Amino acid sequence: MSLAAALIISFNFSMGSVKKIHFIGIGGSGMSALSQIAAMEGRAVTGSDRDFDNGKNLVFKTALERLGVRIFRQDGSGIDWVTGEVAVSTAIEDSNQEIAKARSVSAKLIHRSELLASYVDKFRTVAVGGTSGKSTVVGMIFTILETAGFGPGVITGGPLVTLKERGFVGNAWLGKGPSDARGQGHIMVIEADESDGTIAKYKPAIGLILNISKDHKEVPVLKDIFRQFAGNVKKLYINADDPELADFRTGAELFGRAGFGFKIEDLRMELFRSTFKLNSVKFDLPAPGPYNIENALASVRVALDLGVKLELCAEALKKYRGIHRRFELAGEAGGVTVVDDYAHNPAKIASVLGAVRASGRRIIAIYQPHGYAPTRLLRRELVDAFSAGLSAGDMLLMPEIYYAGGTVAKDISSEDLVKDISARGRKALYYKQRRDIIPKALELAAAGDIFLVMGARDWTLSDFAKELFEAIKAKLR
Repeated sequence: MSLAAALIISFNFSMGSVKKIHFIGIGGSGMSALSQIAAMEGRAVTGSDRDFDNGKNLVFKTALERLGVRIFRQDGSGIDWVTGEVAVSTAIEDSNQEIAKARSVSAKLIHRSELLASYVDKFRTVAVGGTSGKSTVVGMIFTILETAGFGPGVITGGPLVTLKERGFVGNAWLGKGPSDARGQGHIMVIEADESDGTIAKYKPAIGLILNISKDHKEVPVLKDIFRQFAGNVKKLYINADDPELADFRTGAELFGRAGFGFKIEDLRMELFRSTFKLNSVKFDLPAPGPYNIENALASVRVALDLGVKLELCAEALKKYRGIHRRFELAGEAGGVTVVDDYAHNPAKIASVLGAVRASGRRIIAIYQPHGYAPTRLLRRELVDAFSAGLSAGDMLLMPEIYYAGGTVAKDISSEDLVKDISARGRKALYYKQRRDIIPKALELAAAGDIFLVMGARDWTLSDFAKELFEAIKAKLR
């Protein structure tokens, strides 16, 4: 631990300090981001997480501790009489013993969404919403504004590679931008999550809705949630290319590939790169697929209105380092490429498979569903996405559904999806244990193949992608 971190801990946890805030499930993407912002502001922060207790996700744990966050077992030991607030998310059951401990010491229970909403109000916030692409657009806007000297902050789900390279978790940064007495000059770029409906609570200066498709909820329910968000936004931007957003256009600023002040020419797409001219300015984007062109257009549209020149937008996006697990290269050896991607809902899966298929190479997809309830809700759409996105020569290898803990009905299996996809004429195999996939992957691996590891919530998927690559490299050496 650095001397600075030690001094932070010594000060923040001293007897006379402001009461601390404790995060239950601090290893989650949203909770870890908010805990870091609190620590960067100088607050005393503690936290607990089941994964940490089980020896998982320890890179996150180390990065949090480096900021001065104290990590405890999820047994209530981190909550005491100096705990003023205990942050929870929808994923935390009311039966969790730390909830009872918080009540016993009269600590205030605060939901993740309430805490994020307080930051939305505190800063000049750009809130990015939509079913797909939020983390990437947040990262692109942050990159452009930081390059332009705005000194923005960020609170997001997907860690930015550029922040990870600075030694942070990557999904939070307080920023150093100028601000007035209320912080209104300081721009904070956030990912506004619709999965639990909390996006409707945010009242940002700028809001974007990128798209709407069935994900955690049915489309009509999601539209109602986004309508509430749209009504709270001071300046709203809508993707005019998404037909589901047609009813949201009135009174909003529009962006998209079909006009609205943008003219795209000379578009060329490669596996890890896209180049194009936007209003005669050349863009060299280190990201694949039409979906990332759309993400870039959304980012540029907002940046232009904030006063950034188009040429500087292009310069910034050329340096864009990406988001962890968003088409991230795990390795290449012997003509085989292994890619790690967060794609988990049907729209994301379809977009990623489409980008890879354009390369003409064989796809061996490894998809781990991210929870029993989402898999049950999206079963038909997931089957459609893989059946349409894979060709007859491709292969899908699917381990059992990821279980994050808690009480949930385990009345569906990855095996059910595999049977459905196989019945549609695609090659698909089920594995009860994820580790058993690697021997099959080695049997299949041949020059020209692209292995695509997909799934959400489980941070160990990145470790699996690296383990898979090392095994393939050793075989092809």
